[in-house]
Amino acid sequence: MSGEGEDVKKDPGSTAGEVSGARPAAPRDPLAIDPATIPQIDALELQRGRPLIVSDADEVLLQFMVGLERYLDTQDLWIDLRSFALTGNIKRKDTNEPLPPSEMPALLDAFFAASAHDLEVVPGAADALAALSERAQIVVLTNVPLEAKARREASLAAQGLPFPVIANKGLKGGAVRRLAERVEAPVVFLDDIPHNLASVAKAHAPATLIHFIADPRLAKLLGPAPGSHFHTTEWPAARRFIEDWLDAEGF
Repeated sequence: MSGEGEDVKKDPGSTAGEVSGARPAAPRDPLAIDPATIPQIDALELQRGRPLIVSDADEVLLQFMVGLERYLDTQDLWIDLRSFALTGNIKRKDTNEPLPPSEMPALLDAFFAASAHDLEVVPGAADALAALSERAQIVVLTNVPLEAKARREASLAAQGLPFPVIANKGLKGGAVRRLAERVEAPVVFLDDIPHNLASVAKAHAPATLIHFIADPRLAKLLGPAPGSHFHTTEWPAARRFIEDWLDAEGF
C-alpha cells in the first residue's frame, strides 16, 4: 500500500516501506531508480539470455492484507475496505474514527517490524515459481527498507520461495529496466499496484505485465490495471499465462 502523495488514497497493496517515515521521499519519476537499489541489482548472479520473472512480494507472493488485519487487531484498530487505500480506512475500534494521516508512518513501521517477516505465502505461489524457475530466472522486487531485506528473503525462502530479493523504494520501472539490461532477455513483471506496472511499461516497454492482487476483496475494488497484459488473483492462472508466454518467446 502506497503512501506517497495522492497514491496513498488510491493504492493499498504496497508495502509498509513505501509509507514509513524518517526516510527521504522515494522517486516518482517512472524511469528513476533509487541509489540503494543499484548495487543490489549489480550484485545479482544473472544469466544473460535467460528469461526473467520479476515479482513484487506483498499481495503477490505474500498475504499482506491478512497480516495487516491481524496486526491492527492487536492495536484496537481495523481496516474498512471500502476503497483501495490505507490512509483514511484504518479506524479505531472504540470510536470508529480514521487514524490521522500523521500517525500512519509510525503504525506501518511498527507493523513491518512486528509482522512483515512472517507473512504467509499466497497459495500456489511456491509451486508455481518452483516450476517456472526451471525455465526462467526469478527476482523478487519489493518496496521494503533495506534493513528488512534479509528478513524478507529468509521468510520467503522458508516458505518455498528461495529467490533473491531486491529492496526497492518508489516506482519500479527503473529497477526493472536495469534488470532487463543485465539479462538481455524477455522480462515478465508482476505487481499489485497500477502505478508500478505503468512505470515499468514506460521504463522497459517490451516487458510483459501481470496485474496480480492476491486478496480478492482488493481485486474487486480496483479491477485490472490499464496496460496490463493479464490480471488475476490466483497463482495457477498466473503460472499458465507465464508458461504460455515462455512458449511464445521460445524458451
